[in-house]
Amino acid sequence: MALQRSETVWMNGQWVAWEDAKIHILSHVLHYGSSVFEGIRCYELPEGPAVFRLEEHVRRLVDSAKIYRMECRYSAEQISRVCLEVIAKNGLKAAYIRPIIYRGYENLGVNPIGNPVDIAVAAYPWGMYLGPDSQEKGVAVQVSSWRRAAPDTFPSMAKAGGHYMNSQLIKTEAITNGYAEGIALDAHGWLSEGSGENLFVVWKGELYTSPIAASILGGITRDTVIALAKQHGYTVREEFMPRELLYCADEAFFSGTAVEITPITSVDRISVGDGQRGPVTHAIQKAFFDVVHGRTPDTRGWFTPVRASGAAATQPAKA
Repeated sequence: MALQRSETVWMNGQWVAWEDAKIHILSHVLHYGSSVFEGIRCYELPEGPAVFRLEEHVRRLVDSAKIYRMECRYSAEQISRVCLEVIAKNGLKAAYIRPIIYRGYENLGVNPIGNPVDIAVAAYPWGMYLGPDSQEKGVAVQVSSWRRAAPDTFPSMAKAGGHYMNSQLIKTEAITNGYAEGIALDAHGWLSEGSGENLFVVWKGELYTSPIAASILGGITRDTVIALAKQHGYTVREEFMPRELLYCADEAFFSGTAVEITPITSVDRISVGDGQRGPVTHAIQKAFFDVVHGRTPDTRGWFTPVRASGAAATQPAKA
């Protein structure tokens, strides 16, 4: 899916044209994957564009940088303002926001110390991640031959660029084999997550999802699904799940900022339930899309209106 360009990108306190948003070829991030980032959605609500769960996304970005000892010069509050301003400045109504903190150009070697920690925020229009029909018709997936990293190798709580080399292996294997997506097991053989999505399974009337300890990224959409499911009377269990539960499940679906809520209709060419989007998945989809499209009130304060953005930060919070 080709990017739809916007006009301007924020980089280290400056607005630059989309085509000029560049870094040096010897930047540390290009050679060693030393970046942390977020994917955030802005939705067009009846009262205007608003960013979904901005505070939680930026908090995870800052935490990811902290885990990797990346001292960002801008505060969470400043980054949040920039995320709002990049929407307004580009005249976007609904969009995907990509803030990224990365190690830049100074020294080249595994040791990251001494390289500048740079930051940029871009935003652009984006549609359905797994295709235009995926949220209604669902997707076929496979259990990947590639596993998620053991908990003492990569810190899964961090949303880091280098981690997504593993995701690329999962994704390209699935695409090559004729599937839309792959599901990884963790280092102990329990179900973990998709290449860029969290996993939910409906079994015997209850909703199951892999725990944080299964080498998953603690998804913000995952947290949203758990809250909405409980609100609608479903029991939600965060438990280790065996692979074969996917074959016995009544329903399964992915959650994520990009994928939103997407049904899984088959795994390894075995139908999940009756091979169609199930009633629980449909109900959770409806609850989710009613919230993000403004059809139900935002009683949890999940949205930040773009109109309240003010001016973007141009000076770092720290010297």
